[in-house]
Amino acid sequence: MEFNGVGLTPIVVLNFFVWAFFSFAYLYQLFYMLWVLAKGVVKLPPAKKNHSYAFVIAAHNEEPVIANLVQSILNQEYDGDIGCFVVADNCTDNTAEVAEAAGATVWRRDDLVRKGKSWALDYAFSSILDKYGDRFEGFFVMDADNIVAPNYVKVMNDAFDEGYLVCTSYRNSKNFDSSWISSAYATWFLREARFLNNARMMLGTSCAISGSGWLVSASIVRGMHGWRFHTLTEDIQFSAFCCAHGIQIGFAPAEFFDEQPVTFKASWVQRMRWTKGFYQVFFSYCHNLLHGIFVRGRFASYDMLMTIAPAMLLSLVSMLLNSAYLIVGSLSHGYFATQGEILMCLGSLLLTLSSMYVMFFMLALVTTICERKHIYARKRWRVFTNLFTFPLFMFTYIPMSVIALFKKVEWVPTKHDIAVNFDDVVSNS
Repeated sequence: MEFNGVGLTPIVVLNFFVWAFFSFAYLYQLFYMLWVLAKGVVKLPPAKKNHSYAFVIAAHNEEPVIANLVQSILNQEYDGDIGCFVVADNCTDNTAEVAEAAGATVWRRDDLVRKGKSWALDYAFSSILDKYGDRFEGFFVMDADNIVAPNYVKVMNDAFDEGYLVCTSYRNSKNFDSSWISSAYATWFLREARFLNNARMMLGTSCAISGSGWLVSASIVRGMHGWRFHTLTEDIQFSAFCCAHGIQIGFAPAEFFDEQPVTFKASWVQRMRWTKGFYQVFFSYCHNLLHGIFVRGRFASYDMLMTIAPAMLLSLVSMLLNSAYLIVGSLSHGYFATQGEILMCLGSLLLTLSSMYVMFFMLALVTTICERKHIYARKRWRVFTNLFTFPLFMFTYIPMSVIALFKKVEWVPTKHDIAVNFDDVVSNS
């Protein structure tokens, strides 16, 4: 094969196949985006019944923020039965006292062996089912730094009443403009809600839960006799479990607000845990998802497999091979690779990197334009600069993907200290 008189090298062919693989594997997400741009936001019929719900919050040293979440829950515009339960998990501050003063039912848990959110959820679910029996039909899982919009339960109830046993919601951020890091997080979650879960819901496939802001039927928890998901990313593990067992996860445009990390160091620690957790889920559920694809013919299994697949690792391997080829070829003085072949390889590598940058830039641009009414930021310039820094944020997943393979990663709590309520957030525009 010739191109401008220079034979295509194996490394250039490799780059082409890597690009072609990614383009084909994730092309469906472009279809998702086009569908949403054409159809808008999913519309749910009004619920025929106001179901009963318990909010479950796992809190570790969340004294500055817990009260605002509890108050936003207890002030819901909803006529049904709502309970608010906080597990003060191995706390050394006044989280429990502040949550109680705000109106929550609080349980103190001290277990330094089984620590972390998943174990606190298991404790909370078991305690609620033991003490309250069948009173609550569903459990909302929130993080202590969250705030829920006044109509949050009402909108989620519409989806639950449609028969969805698991349902996720619209994840927004309360500190978009704190830093370029928080802006990138916020953009990713807005894109996930609008162009992934919203599209999945409208097209009748299954969504995925992420972090907090999701609802699970009490019947599922009761059937499992508690909570049985204890990887570093228990949310993705549960999503994969639902997909493997044919439980369709729904989406409702019910808005809640999450606090994002501000510094690169805090972001690195958190996302390293996520990346390691994704590997755990991928190797645990890959067989189940492949079975769902090729035996059951379920597109949701393919979608979930692409969600948890280590795509950035393949990108890194390709870049390392390119770099090795360039270095060895340059040092060989024409024996291993001619100057023309080296230039072709360099051009191919630069084209790959630039195309990735443009793709992430376009994701940020489309998300920002479509979700501009949901972006609350006093520093409006941050909304603009984020378009250019968001791709750089995404590039940091490339080295992270290989480090996470070999590094021992443990659950480390993320510090939250932005104490604002719903009105404070929405006034930032």
